[in-house]
Amino acid sequence: MAKKAGRLFRLFRRHVLVCMALLVLAPVLKGQDTTRRTAHPIDTLPYPVKDTTRSTELTDTTASIKLAPRAPHSPRKAALYSAILPGLGQAYNHEYWKMPLVYAAIGTCTYFFVWNMDNYRKYRDAYRLSVDGNPDTNISDPLLANKSSQYLKANRDYFRQNIDYSVLFFVLAYTLNIADATVFAHLRNWDMSDELSMRVSPAIINNQGLGISVKLAIGGGRKNHKSAWLAGR
Repeated sequence: MAKKAGRLFRLFRRHVLVCMALLVLAPVLKGQDTTRRTAHPIDTLPYPVKDTTRSTELTDTTASIKLAPRAPHSPRKAALYSAILPGLGQAYNHEYWKMPLVYAAIGTCTYFFVWNMDNYRKYRDAYRLSVDGNPDTNISDPLLANKSSQYLKANRDYFRQNIDYSVLFFVLAYTLNIADATVFAHLRNWDMSDELSMRVSPAIINNQGLGISVKLAIGGGRKNHKSAWLAGR
């Protein structure tokens, strides 16, 4: 019985020692618990709040774009272009239908210049051979070999005159090409509004005879200027 009581006492003492050891080590084990999540600090700063009541306004960027004014049509450029290359001034004036006419006029003059020059040289050489007085020199062209000196001289002068006319018409066509480009370049800037009008109508002059009335109105409104001309018998 005494042994049994001693055994129980020792068992009780052992449990008491273990409980005391746990009580002593409990704070230490609690401080080394790394598995427990650390609490993050709470951000107390206020977040910016979007003003949803404010309406979004789209700016019309196309309205602020202003096109650069077109450069005025320059008669000087039209004249210069036609002087450098005939017909180019007409193209600058957007009158493309005139370009074939310009090239036809200048090409025709060039063709007749070359044709008259060839004939002039042929009759000139034949005439020189016919009047040189040397029996050893003969005219190579069989069509001119039997012609008289007067005939060869007359044809030489005829084609030389035609050469002058060809050059004259070439210069005239070239000048008209430049003048046409310049004049119609000026007319492109002409005021074609309704404020400028002209009216041609038949009229009775002094109750005696028939004629034609030409009325020209410049400017609109009440302060417009009108001019009239009467012609007839």
